Amino acid sequence: MNTSSSLTLGVVGLGSMGMGAALSALRKGVPTWGCDPRAEARDAFVQAGGQATASVAELARHCDLVLVLVVNAAQTEDVLFGAQGIAASLKRGGVVVCSATVDPALPPVWEKKLGETGHWLIDGPVSGGAKKAAAGQMTVMASGKPEAFAAAGSLLDAFAGKVYRLGDQAGIGSTVKMVNQHLAGVHIATACEAMALGMRAGADPRQLYEVICNSAGMSWMFENRVPHILEGDYTPLSAVNIFVKDLGIVLDAARQLKFPLPMAAAAHQLYLATAAMGLGGEDDSAVVKFYTQMAGIELPGSKKAEA
Repeated sequence: MNTSSSLTLGVVGLGSMGMGAALSALRKGVPTWGCDPRAEARDAFVQAGGQATASVAELARHCDLVLVLVVNAAQTEDVLFGAQGIAASLKRGGVVVCSATVDPALPPVWEKKLGETGHWLIDGPVSGGAKKAAAGQMTVMASGKPEAFAAAGSLLDAFAGKVYRLGDQAGIGSTVKMVNQHLAGVHIATACEAMALGMRAGADPRQLYEVICNSAGMSWMFENRVPHILEGDYTPLSAVNIFVKDLGIVLDAARQLKFPLPMAAAAHQLYLATAAMGLGGEDDSAVVKFYTQMAGIELPGSKKAEA
């Protein structure tokens, strides 16, 4: 793959996804800056061969395209339009890719506002998790003006395995990501429910996992998340609170459309209940603990289960 060495990439947010994207770009020979408030994240990126800063403004001054991989809309707006934000520092004609899962009504507003300062916006949510980010294989659900894609050159390919160009207007990418999060959130909650049911009925959880992964009931989320339950490891690769937020966005958009989403609403309640148990910061597979608390099931990895 040919990636233009004359363009510099910036990544704001060196979390599990952002760090993977930034490292993938470095491996492809793309000059890359990373920005994160955490010194340990910056140090790790510098050791890998990148440039790092705690200042969004400094990063923007060096870059042609900035990938914004932060948690939510509020953080995105601060990165874009805060006193030390991208809009005040990025060179004219520069491109911003906004990748947080947000209300699809917001990217068109950001696109217009960035346009007033001479910048382009690509509404570009991503999917694939930390593993695909580290491998440079994320899926980007992108929409924006043709001029924005032209200005981005090949930089999108520096961190993505698939880039879907979904339309010429910001907001379409976020709409597609919203649908993806609807499915992902429901699938994870259902996987947790199904595993809890099987364990409550006496099935061996590891055998249950193997059988379902080779049967029609398998989903990507079941295959990916159930091992966290089997190992008793709820280190947050994607936290419960993420789906409290994301399914909230899905349901808010559906209300505006007067469109019923009973499955998403039920799943959202499960994430809320799990967060209310004090588990919002754990991996989203911790939804299984809601069921086990009710039914007295011992989970793999618990002290009682190991006794």
